[in-house]
Amino acid sequence: MASPVATPAAAQTIIDERNGGISASVNRLVGGIISFVRWPVTGSPRAMVGCTVGQPVLTSSVRPLLPGGSPLLGHANPTVSDIIGGYRCDVIYIGRLALADRRRLIDWIRGRPILTITDNDPECLSGAAFCLIQRAGGLSFSLNMDAISRSKLSVDPRVLELGRTRRAGT
Repeated sequence: MASPVATPAAAQTIIDERNGGISASVNRLVGGIISFVRWPVTGSPRAMVGCTVGQPVLTSSVRPLLPGGSPLLGHANPTVSDIIGGYRCDVIYIGRLALADRRRLIDWIRGRPILTITDNDPECLSGAAFCLIQRAGGLSFSLNMDAISRSKLSVDPRVLELGRTRRAGT
């Protein structure tokens, strides 16, 4: 099993969590991240499926708030084995998860058009594309450029540039 190789970048602008608490901030930030990602076109448009694997650290309920009302077809809580077995997830929010399960999931996802976001990896080294980080007064995120480049997803260059700029200035 290949171990994840990571190239993290520094955190994005902090989202103020005074409007609705940390759960609301997580859901706004996850929705914002999703809105800056494009999946490969595979025929007719379809609604995306969001999944949560493991126990989220920052919120009890992952329900992304997508700008502009883009469709997100429900949200499920499959196991790692369910996903590897073919359960469809376009976005996977990875919470607290056994290290072996996390590695197995990330290894399986590598090269697939699946967006991965975690709230349980402040250094952003475990292989998820985006890592949420709670900081004093708000919430921010880091990028894992290696995971993004292997995902077959298109991430808006402004987000990537922000990561490179912030990393160089850190």
